[in-house]
Amino acid sequence: MKKSVLACALALSVFATGCLGPNKTFQGLRDWNTTATENKWVNEGIFLGLNIIPVYGLCYLADLVVFNSIEFWNGEKK
Repeated sequence: MKKSVLACALALSVFATGCLGPNKTFQGLRDWNTTATENKWVNEGIFLGLNIIPVYGLCYLADLVVFNSIEFWNGEKK
């Protein structure tokens, strides 16, 4: 029981640090999608495709869990 409580407290301390980073990976994908073509309907199709195949979700998750955490713990602000 004590190990479970300790594990939960450790997980909470890691994930509740209040790190709100720049989400550069997600923003880069979004910026690319808005300028992929000059046709807004094709860009919308790309957007929908990247949401059906969860590319947007995976980029956002990678930003939240990996890249923003690395920037936070290294003390880098860009």
